[in-house]
Amino acid sequence: MQPMRTRLLAGLAVFLFMLAVVASVAALLLAGEPDGGAGGGALSDRLVKLIPVLLIASGTACWVLVRIDALYVQAPLRMAEQLAATLPHTGLRVGRYEAPELEQLAQTANQLLAQREADHDDVAERVRATQASLEEARSRLSALMADLSQSVVVCNLDGRVLLYNQRAKQELATGPNGEKTESLGLGRSIYGVFDRAVIGYAIARVQQARAEAGSGQARRVVGSTHFVTGTATGRLLRAHMSPVLGDRGRHPAEGEALQMTGFVLVHDDVTTTNERHTRRDAVIQSLIEGCRGPLGSVRAAAEMVCDFPDMLSEQKDRFMRAIRDEATALSSQFEHAARAFSNDLRERSVLEEISGAEILLATAGGIQEQRGGERPPLAVKTEHLEKGLWLRVDSFALLQALRYLALRLQDEYQIREVRLSLTRSGHLAQLDLSWPGTFMNNETAMSWLQDPMNVPGKAASLSVSDVIERCNGDIWFQRERVSHRAFFRTVLPMAVAPGNLPMPMIAATAGERPEFYDFDLFGWSASSHELDDRPLSELAYTVFDTETTGLHPSQGDEIIQIGATRIVNRRLLRYECFDQLVKPQVRLSPGSIEVHGLTR
Repeated sequence: MQPMRTRLLAGLAVFLFMLAVVASVAALLLAGEPDGGAGGGALSDRLVKLIPVLLIASGTACWVLVRIDALYVQAPLRMAEQLAATLPHTGLRVGRYEAPELEQLAQTANQLLAQREADHDDVAERVRATQASLEEARSRLSALMADLSQSVVVCNLDGRVLLYNQRAKQELATGPNGEKTESLGLGRSIYGVFDRAVIGYAIARVQQARAEAGSGQARRVVGSTHFVTGTATGRLLRAHMSPVLGDRGRHPAEGEALQMTGFVLVHDDVTTTNERHTRRDAVIQSLIEGCRGPLGSVRAAAEMVCDFPDMLSEQKDRFMRAIRDEATALSSQFEHAARAFSNDLRERSVLEEISGAEILLATAGGIQEQRGGERPPLAVKTEHLEKGLWLRVDSFALLQALRYLALRLQDEYQIREVRLSLTRSGHLAQLDLSWPGTFMNNETAMSWLQDPMNVPGKAASLSVSDVIERCNGDIWFQRERVSHRAFFRTVLPMAVAPGNLPMPMIAATAGERPEFYDFDLFGWSASSHELDDRPLSELAYTVFDTETTGLHPSQGDEIIQIGATRIVNRRLLRYECFDQLVKPQVRLSPGSIEVHGLTR
């Protein structure tokens, strides 16, 4: 109620009370006079007698109005102002009041203010402790990330960098000659470091692996992939991509697949390794070419000595010296190669093992991609797909090579459909890219294989032959006039199917995410856990027991009795016990009374 309205109502009440008092006194005075008394003089006397009554009534009314205004109008307004002043500040309290009702209200308000400050201090202390714990965990995680020997980069699906470690900065922000670049940073695009097509191809492989897992819980399988790529600064990296799964702020339904919201790249710099591979290939080639002549000379001299045992000793010595000289030259050449390239010969290749069916399906999908609306997508069919074949190739480069040939067929010969097949041919895998109805001459086909691949949107320096040669394979053009079709046939060495494939990872459902770290264990010591493996019979301990109003503390159930007793050397100490009833603030349920038997 507004103060002015309160004052008006109080004044009206006092006025009516005063009017009633005056009317009552006047009635009594008039009733006390006889009917035959003097007329005008008697009336004047009566009015004079009413003056003190009016003065007393008026004074009383003013006093009542002042008290009402002070106690029940001004005092509540002052309390409201004091409470408003306590909102942004702590330590302030409501003052004392004369009215008992307001005084009790003020005491209750002060208790609530004190409780609020205590709760605020407790929450602030908990927040400080949590922040300190998080900062400590963050510092330890940063230290662990900084000490990793592998580069780690986390990005969202748009390619924006969310996290990276010091190793990644060193490898991805350094050119081949040691110059520093600024291509990697928080919020920057990873496509300034890696080719967008390479990352897109890897993401497609991850999503394809998850899609092939099926429905239900299998749709939570976390797929991953490997690829080898070069950076804009000229370095060659072997990368492992894993998806980051999330629910985008909501809990997925039962059996619903978690969405891929980003990816993690863990990569190693294999630039030096690739250079060693080049040197290894060079030394192998030099050994092959350099040993062919001496071995032929040794063989010829040995055959002459064996076929003509009766030759003159001088001729025999000449052949023996030739064998010795050529063998010495061969030995020297092998020893030089062993000293210079022994480590290089043990290096692993940068190629990857991949299922033939997977690379065929990925190639079909890459060929069918839209080309900016210039032409309709090229139809692709797969046929004669032999399962169980594994290849050791650069899968992305092989996909780009086959896509380059297919799109060039569409551009220059208006081919509308191509077919892909993968079969076994002895100890080799035979991959065919065929099309019906249109032939080309051998010179044109050879030029296609030797020309640098110009992938839409980007020029490349490698040719199709370079890619196939990198995969240790061979490619040629062939025609079949009977079936009226032509094809590019790629022959690749088969790889042994990996026998130690990692088990598929299953993403945790909402609310069931496990903890994979506990930095509090840094403080673990053997002395603090020396009793963990000791049997209870060798320990002195205290056993506690409680009775409660129910089994749901989060719903308000409370403890109503606490008991404790000590046990030493397997003996219950009956005189060292504790038993205490606790008065609960909730009613006892009949179900709990049947358990513990306590009624009040």
